[in-house]
Amino acid sequence: MNADFVAVLEFWEREKGISRDVLVAAVHEALLSAAKKAIGPARELRCEIDQKSGDIRAYAKLVVSDKVLSKHDQISVFDARRHKPDAQVGDELEIEVTPAGFGRIASQYAKQSLMQHIRRAEKQLIFTEFKDRVGDIISGTVRRFERSDVTVDLGKYEALLPNRERVPTEEYQIGERIRCYVKAVETGPHGPEIILSRADPQFVIKLFQLEVSEINDGTIEIKGIAREPGFRTKIAVWTRDEKVDPVGACVGLRGQRVKNIVRELNNEKVDIIRWDSNARNFITNALAPAKLKSFEVDEAKKRVKITVAPDQLSLAIGKRGQNARLTSKLTGWQIDIEAEHMAMMGFEEKMAQAVQALAAVPGISEEQARILVNSGLTSLEALLQAEEADLAEIPQIAEHAAAILEAARAEGERRKFKIGENPEAQ
Repeated sequence: MNADFVAVLEFWEREKGISRDVLVAAVHEALLSAAKKAIGPARELRCEIDQKSGDIRAYAKLVVSDKVLSKHDQISVFDARRHKPDAQVGDELEIEVTPAGFGRIASQYAKQSLMQHIRRAEKQLIFTEFKDRVGDIISGTVRRFERSDVTVDLGKYEALLPNRERVPTEEYQIGERIRCYVKAVETGPHGPEIILSRADPQFVIKLFQLEVSEINDGTIEIKGIAREPGFRTKIAVWTRDEKVDPVGACVGLRGQRVKNIVRELNNEKVDIIRWDSNARNFITNALAPAKLKSFEVDEAKKRVKITVAPDQLSLAIGKRGQNARLTSKLTGWQIDIEAEHMAMMGFEEKMAQAVQALAAVPGISEEQARILVNSGLTSLEALLQAEEADLAEIPQIAEHAAAILEAARAEGERRKFKIGENPEAQ
């Protein structure tokens, strides 16, 4: 048993990098608890463990007395002189009081305490080692799932990939190796935790820095990024060097650089855009390949109204408004895109048409449609992007928020199914 115990100490020292002194101190604390339970309230009880052999002994300081009233505190003159021939009444002697079978009991206590101390020491090592690694990309193995959170084995340590930092389109398998961005080292209720992310836009930026040497050495600068994890990312790049094409450098020869990044992102679409200090040019680059007809710029409100040909509208807005939404995030301008014939209509007529279109959805009344349009939800597509909490903030329809969203989703599914049945409708 003792040899096994020493082997355990050596294993944890080697595998976890925890000092043997720390481990032995934890063991001593546990041994003292075990000794008090096995021996009783002995005076100035202490335990000792031989780090080489693993032998465990208990000692107590007993007072030499003519008459022993408490065996836990006193020792007779006769017994004392067996240990120290010149012992006198009133002397203190440290006597070994190791009971039979104490090693087995003590080792159980020691192992339990050792595991607790190892966990605490491990948490402290996590903070010390990883506090300077925030912002790095590391790889690990999926170890287990706790609800929707993923525990990732990094070798010596475990890290947490919370549900909020997962990409919604990704599924992981136990034993699968994944790369993640170290987002933070947080002190939680159980000590420091390494928080990982695959959904953070900084993950994509770091992948570009690793893949594109010109970004890493500062020749090309990333000016902005907008991301909807699992679906699409827009990243704006720029360089002072006129001889360097920032977009071409990021794409790489035959697209190899961006392909490597897209592969790591499980085929998430990545748009690389040339940044421009002129907002009109920047927005045009971000909405490409859609062809834009006209701009109305409101500098004060940082709002742009863009007109496109009817056949370019879906391309400019993107699937479920994604292209326009990401462009707005990337550029910092609120972007409104309209087809050319819509731009010719008056404001009241547009509002009336929007109300009529929403009221045509089964389950949404005309009054509810009018309130939704006045609140900025001017189409079924816009309504499908809203959350129940958004609608709950509108006083007149707050109690009907769930029913309205359910009706909108049902209509969205019905139209999707209808288009699927009639390809020509596309």
